[in-house]
Amino acid sequence: MFNRLKNKPPNEDERAVNKPSSARLNVFFFVAFVIFSILIFRLAFVQFVEGPELTYMESTRNTKDIPLAPVRGPIYDATGKVALAYSEPVQSLYVLLYEDYRNDDRRQEAEGLARELADIFKRFNPGDEKQPDAEEIIKRLDLDHQKTFGYVPRLVKSDLTTQEIAFFLEKKTEYPGVMVLEENVRRYDPDRVAVQVIGYTREFKRVPTTLKQYKSIIEQSGSQRDPGLVYSQDERVGFDGLELQYQQELRGRSGYQSIDIDSRNLPTGTMELTPPEKGYSLISTINKEVQLAAQKAITDELRKLPKAITGYAVAMEVDTGNVVAMASMPDYDPNDWDYDKIKYVFRNGTTESFPPDDSRKRAESVVLLGSVIKPLSVLIGLKEGLFTAGSTYPDKGYAVLGKDGRQVRNSHSAYNGNITARRAIEKSSNAFMIDMVGKRLLSKYGGDKAIDKWDEYMKDFGLGVSTGIDLPKEFLGQLEYKAHNDESALTRLAFASFGQQAKYTTMQLAQYTTMLANKGKRMEPHLVKEIRDADGNVVKKFEPKVLNEVQFADAHWNEVHKGMVTKVSSFDGFPYDFARKTGTSEQGTGPNKKENGVFIAFAPRDKPKLAVAVIVPEGGFGSVSASPIARKIFDAYDEVYGLDGIPKGKKDQNKEQD
Repeated sequence: MFNRLKNKPPNEDERAVNKPSSARLNVFFFVAFVIFSILIFRLAFVQFVEGPELTYMESTRNTKDIPLAPVRGPIYDATGKVALAYSEPVQSLYVLLYEDYRNDDRRQEAEGLARELADIFKRFNPGDEKQPDAEEIIKRLDLDHQKTFGYVPRLVKSDLTTQEIAFFLEKKTEYPGVMVLEENVRRYDPDRVAVQVIGYTREFKRVPTTLKQYKSIIEQSGSQRDPGLVYSQDERVGFDGLELQYQQELRGRSGYQSIDIDSRNLPTGTMELTPPEKGYSLISTINKEVQLAAQKAITDELRKLPKAITGYAVAMEVDTGNVVAMASMPDYDPNDWDYDKIKYVFRNGTTESFPPDDSRKRAESVVLLGSVIKPLSVLIGLKEGLFTAGSTYPDKGYAVLGKDGRQVRNSHSAYNGNITARRAIEKSSNAFMIDMVGKRLLSKYGGDKAIDKWDEYMKDFGLGVSTGIDLPKEFLGQLEYKAHNDESALTRLAFASFGQQAKYTTMQLAQYTTMLANKGKRMEPHLVKEIRDADGNVVKKFEPKVLNEVQFADAHWNEVHKGMVTKVSSFDGFPYDFARKTGTSEQGTGPNKKENGVFIAFAPRDKPKLAVAVIVPEGGFGSVSASPIARKIFDAYDEVYGLDGIPKGKKDQNKEQD
């Protein structure tokens, strides 16, 4: 029975329930047909009717980001309180071109605006010839779009007066496209503190493509997607000194103005502003008081010297490598950038070789060192076993070179009698250096090998190689003893032994003096000790760094230090025992002969704190021209920091309180 029931056919009621409704199916298919018809019709309408218009809108409307220069971070002196370079906010007048003024009719409107603006500037600045006239304003408007696109606002005038700002804000509706925007201009300490160290800024468009600091930036300028890293052509960037060396840290990030433009590259709406970000600040090692004392000391001495027209000085801490003063005089006012006024001094630095003026005198910033090399010559002789500390030399006032019997004399042909190495440094004996160092080194190694050995020692002491100073464009020196000329190895070594065969910078000389003071550690010189963010947090701290260390017997160091006792009257009354060496290098012969003053010293002798190097091209004897400058630097450092660790200024203050 079960099977029979299972196979029983459905009755009429069951067939009625399971049968689909044809009416509902018809409605469903009709609705689907209508919807698809509407979609197809709409797509066709968009493609064939609205398509051209949408394509035009897409091609004619675009958003452009116009870079705004970032707020450049400040550079402080060693105290962290005195700003040597800083960015100051100013209000500038820009004009945004909403129309194409390249045709004659429109151009007349723009020229009329230029005349109005010129009249306004003249009204608020009577008698000021530096105000832009109508012709200059038209040039700045760039109506032909030769310098940039139409949507880029044109700078008409920077640093508006309060009256001009108030006027243009009040009359904003009367001058469509005229905008008052806040910018930042770079200012420098009016006392002109270490201007060649701090450097200067110029427009990015002036950057040479060969300048390595900007090479990658220039290469990526067209493909840079991050608006904050985009450099505008008029943005001011570092061109020299610390401004260039620390460009990335000081710069910050660009702001930008976003604006819609049409197919003519003209704006079609209002701007949306994203403000720029402030860059990091540098805490330099330069102490303003010590630096100004060094600058004044050089300037005062130059007035006394008949031939000298420039001078250089570097003061470097023995243990830290911090450069507390680095002076090149004459200098210039970086706040008054007039190339015709400063073109012969703005690159007149302690790390480069440039004449300070356009005369034929060409006193350069690197000179032959003269006798200040003699402490190193003696160290080499002792190290190489060419003589001992107790060896004596019969100094007749001259040494003989070559088979022709050519004589090379001491200064003033001084006859010194039997002298030791220590006494040879004190008396500055050329003859000792030639016979005991130059000739014997040649005899030991022979020819080119002797030259290479000498060069190895020079480079170990930072002479002829980079000092590691955090400045661009460092000059490495001019090694005449390595030159392939007609001079024999004997002549080159003989003259090199008393400082007449290589030219070095004052910075190299200061590093060398530091090595003499600390007995062989070549400290990396620093001009920046800290980098801080906009909130004052330290993001990087520069610690003392030893670049290399030379090994000499302590007895050899002591012997050399004891020889650095040359009498210099400018240090009369100096309250510390100190080590020093004077030098007078000679360049040229006859009427073209030049005598350069050179001086090195460190103090105190037993616990050296500060090393100072001074060069005065054509200054004559170093004891006369260069040593007075060094004395004033030591005094200034003693006043601020204390050569014994206690600032003299605080000592005097404590006495007054007692």
